[in-house]
Amino acid sequence: MLLAKQILSRLAYALALLFAVLVLNFVLIHIAPGDIADTIAGDMGGATAEVMDQIRADYGLDKPFIVQLGLYLWNVLHLDFGYSFFFNTPVTDLIAERLPATLLLVITAQIFALVIGVVLGVISAKKPNGALSHFVTLLALFGYSAPVFWTGIMLLITFSLIFPVFPVANMIDVTLMDAPLWRQYLDVAHHLFLPAITLASVFLALYSRLCRASMLEVLGSDYIRTARAKGLSPREVIYKHALKNSLGPVITLAGLQFSAVVSGAVLVETVFSWPGLGTLALQSILARDTPTILGILFFSALVVIIGNLLTDIALRLIDPRIANKG
Repeated sequence: MLLAKQILSRLAYALALLFAVLVLNFVLIHIAPGDIADTIAGDMGGATAEVMDQIRADYGLDKPFIVQLGLYLWNVLHLDFGYSFFFNTPVTDLIAERLPATLLLVITAQIFALVIGVVLGVISAKKPNGALSHFVTLLALFGYSAPVFWTGIMLLITFSLIFPVFPVANMIDVTLMDAPLWRQYLDVAHHLFLPAITLASVFLALYSRLCRASMLEVLGSDYIRTARAKGLSPREVIYKHALKNSLGPVITLAGLQFSAVVSGAVLVETVFSWPGLGTLALQSILARDTPTILGILFFSALVVIIGNLLTDIALRLIDPRIANKG
């Protein structure tokens, strides 16, 4: 009952935060220099004063700012994000087409980073002064310091050009569109591997170092010494007692870093030509396609808020001490 009440409370906070993000995004976009109508007219090759007035009327730009904001919030409430003047398509359709690719990349990278990071952290914590622990430290330092776009370019050159093991770009081979579904899934996984590893590299380093530090702290606690004194095997001590109590900080960091994973996906998608929200955002910014930019910002914020909410719930399920707090 307490957990359900806490989840409802977090949902209320999430909705309030999402509303604040909507308003802030709209305000920032509309106070930016330049006139959206001029951009639309420029794509048309120029326009007369009458056509410019018509453009402003069609896109609601002739209304007072507060009215534009109210109409925008009302439309978003009905899942209407407007019409892209650059792509000539409803924004909802554009995002619905690109969002699955971004979610696939982000979730896969986060899983890679968490699983591999925790495994490396546990291994290095077993022998903190061993060669493997030093290797994990070096790997973490390299992964954290290397820019994600540089890592992507290096992997692309190495494993797509010098050693043509993985595809250079896109999400699926167009020649396989009529192939069986299992063959298409394998091809998507083949295209996904390098972008996911690239995006996971920075966060894998963070999770491995934090898991190592957390494991070392837990392994030095009194109850671990008691478990060893009772004759439990090292495997039981590490995986049954220590690891569970070490995952809290890692999961917390994963939730806090989820927004960074989503923003990092923009660079990774650009490097690998991954057809997600990142490449759509870049095209929309260059074209100053305001409705599409606002739609992307909204769904990006929604993904981050949901990710943080799920992290909070996971922490409360894993750690009873947190579950008993308000």
